[in-house]
Amino acid sequence: MGWGRRVRFAIVGAAPGTGRHLPPSAGHGVRVGALAALRICNLGSGSSGNATFVATDEARVLFDAGFSCRQIQLRLAAIGVDYKRLDAVVISHEHSDHVQGLETLTRKTGVKVFVSQPTSEKLTWKKSAPELTTFEAGRGFEIGDLAIETFTVSHDAVDPVGFCIGHGGHKLSIATDLGYMSDSVRYHLLGSDLVVLESNHDLEMLKSGPYPWDLKQRVMSRAGHLSNAAVAEFLSQHWDRRARTVVLAHLSTNNNHPTIAEMDACSAISSVRADHTRVVVASQGSPTPVFEL
Repeated sequence: MGWGRRVRFAIVGAAPGTGRHLPPSAGHGVRVGALAALRICNLGSGSSGNATFVATDEARVLFDAGFSCRQIQLRLAAIGVDYKRLDAVVISHEHSDHVQGLETLTRKTGVKVFVSQPTSEKLTWKKSAPELTTFEAGRGFEIGDLAIETFTVSHDAVDPVGFCIGHGGHKLSIATDLGYMSDSVRYHLLGSDLVVLESNHDLEMLKSGPYPWDLKQRVMSRAGHLSNAAVAEFLSQHWDRRARTVVLAHLSTNNNHPTIAEMDACSAISSVRADHTRVVVASQGSPTPVFEL
């Protein structure tokens, strides 16, 4: 199908930088214009902004719009995508590093916005609010030929969610901004071919770092952010080893380092002999390669 076709939207029933690689695998980084079933690019991730682009031949969707509209435009252009041809933006929660470019983006492009009802009530608009399509956390919807499931995560926002995106028998999962790996989160990550997973901080760096103690407690809490150790525990004890790529996201600038996060994740993956899986560390400053499923 061509990109100019009309994209359909439907709410459906309930559902239960450049990056660093290990090991490199041919065929994962592709041009967006190439024929492929499902294409994914993390445009950047961290405390200053987050956005992930997902595309098929029928839909182009941005998950979170945490950079300025100009930055979103430039980062999409770097992978060959015109930001005015986005079909939808899906929002995980209301924090500024996930929505700061949303208002300008919607005003310039008229792109449809999908957001949970409680989160929609927390969004602020300098001018009139755009038309929003709301969903209920734990329920699914469709955008073009993408089937999207949402699931609740534990974070200090009003109704934060993660996402599972399915197309053509493949599954991508996005879970960032969560204080711990609940049984529900672990369940929803099962069967994923690619996982974008928060690896926010190294515990020792956080404890000895410059943050005031109350902020350290917030980050380490069950409503805070996921540590490298929590990611390693998940990968070594609760992961089904299906994913060929794990993208580590939302790394703290002050309390983590890409090499440390990568080493912890790679050690956990090696311990379960998942030699087919590579680790990519998302950067705040530039997009990852474009992955193809």
